[in-house]
Amino acid sequence: MASSVGTTSETPESGSTPEAPDSPARRGRVRGRRAAIMAVPAVAITAGLAIMTAEGALGVQFAISGMPFVVTATQMDGTGFEQFGGLDNMADNSPNAGDTGGQVLVVTSVIKNATITKLCQSVDLGGTNLLIKAGAGDKKVEATDLTLDSTDLTGDASFNNIEIGNDASTLTKGGVKGPLGVFSQQADTVHIANLRQTNYATTAAVFKLPGLKLSFSGTGC
Repeated sequence: MASSVGTTSETPESGSTPEAPDSPARRGRVRGRRAAIMAVPAVAITAGLAIMTAEGALGVQFAISGMPFVVTATQMDGTGFEQFGGLDNMADNSPNAGDTGGQVLVVTSVIKNATITKLCQSVDLGGTNLLIKAGAGDKKVEATDLTLDSTDLTGDASFNNIEIGNDASTLTKGGVKGPLGVFSQQADTVHIANLRQTNYATTAAVFKLPGLKLSFSGTGC
């Protein structure tokens, strides 16, 4: 008895017309499947970025100008404090890169909720300073999800329930996770009097500046 393997043919259902191998309908379905497959990585990447942003893992993603600015305040109080090291990057071929290679080593300070009294911010534009002041009256400056990338920070600081020496990727109190293997610290609350910082970047989800005043001045903060 002869084997039927490889010789069996399918019979079209009654009333149907078999499609040619390269019929328009078949090509349309193939293109549709390919488009769906190609869309999967894009959807996955978008979802991944959304998750990372929600966890604060991306940090500062814009290209910094490379021009430092000074921030001062008579006091800053915050809840949910974290601090860890990182790198900020300038735009390609930035004239401010100098011999840095376009990168600045910074300390990132994260405060989940912050209030700031008598905020002053200034950037030297080459003999003239752009000056921003706020929070000098009854209402203080308020910020949520505040991050400050600094190369210098001074003041009189106190912390509640501080943890020093954490791996930055395990931080929990400010809502941001730093780079794996990087030294960090975190605390429930932070208070800094006579604050003075040299910053390269600042971000915040909400930044309220009561009594805002912007001007040019011969002196900075």
